[in-house]
Amino acid sequence: MTPPALVVAAAIVDDLDAPRHLLAARRSVPTNLAGRWEFPGGKVEPGESPEEGLHRELSEELGVGVALGRELVGPDDGAWQLSERYEMRLWLARVTTGTPQPLIEHDELRWLPLGRWLTVPWLDADVRIVEALSEHVARV
Repeated sequence: MTPPALVVAAAIVDDLDAPRHLLAARRSVPTNLAGRWEFPGGKVEPGESPEEGLHRELSEELGVGVALGRELVGPDDGAWQLSERYEMRLWLARVTTGTPQPLIEHDELRWLPLGRWLTVPWLDADVRIVEALSEHVARV
């Protein structure tokens, strides 16, 4: 069996030390995922570190530069199993340059206030990550 491909994503927040707002991105493609919300990011390309891939993806998808904070380590050998084909690593991030815009694969971005992070229809695989992130922030 082929190991799952690595995708990387960012939980973009307003403050790395005391997050109060989380940026969610609504997918516009593919059709079966359109209208659902996710963390921005994408596949790591050959020769890239996960962090390099994340910076590239956020620049391409949102037009922003970010400072990476802590990784939210997942329960599946350190990652978050999204499906049989994909596993994800996720970092907290704060925008340092640019203003987030839905440039590729998304048609809307929304800053969700703390306590309302689960008020949009997240992709099924992202729901447990949003819940874990909420718990992490509650402990900060």
